[in-house]
Amino acid sequence: MKGRFITFEGPEGSGKSTQSVRLAARLVEAGYEVVATREPGGTPTGELIRKILQNDLTGEPISAEAEILLFAASRAQHVFQVIRPALARGAWVISDRFADSTTAYQGYGRMLNIEKVLAINEIAAGEALPDLTFLLDIDVEAGFERLRRRHAGNECDFDRIEREATSFHERVRLGYLELARRFPDRIRVVDTSEPEDLVHDRIWREVRELMS
Repeated sequence: MKGRFITFEGPEGSGKSTQSVRLAARLVEAGYEVVATREPGGTPTGELIRKILQNDLTGEPISAEAEILLFAASRAQHVFQVIRPALARGAWVISDRFADSTTAYQGYGRMLNIEKVLAINEIAAGEALPDLTFLLDIDVEAGFERLRRRHAGNECDFDRIEREATSFHERVRLGYLELARRFPDRIRVVDTSEPEDLVHDRIWREVRELMS
């Protein structure tokens, strides 16, 4: 039986990582095989690309075009090595970010052509399309307040993407909401200004429907 593929998306500080971990744990408790992964990353190749993209490994400016192709390369390897085999054996794959991140950050955030971005995503992901995507939405300033608390107020610890201008992150958030309007059958918008437990309960209700 084919597995299920669930992705978590959202602006910085929206709680994606927290909620993806909680969902993966609950599915394991329910008796499912779960593969919890992330992007960029998920494979040795992807993790090395992550260091370039997020941790500024090269120390040089990265063009928007190079950036999107690096994300696509990480995703293609991720799909080939992790996601597709897991789904084929019936596992549930839970990914902290996937192709929608590229559309939101490089398409809307970097203002690249959206249709071309979607085409690049299609090449990288192939037939590995999420069954369900949770868009954890949060106001940009509220998200960055969470980040500052996480880093104990030290903004020097922000990664390369987090250090972008507020206007960039506003475009990313609006881009995500536009994607939710474009793909309403797949993307569920979840307000993460609510308490963490309530957010998890809403996510679990949606997943229960997918189970049935």
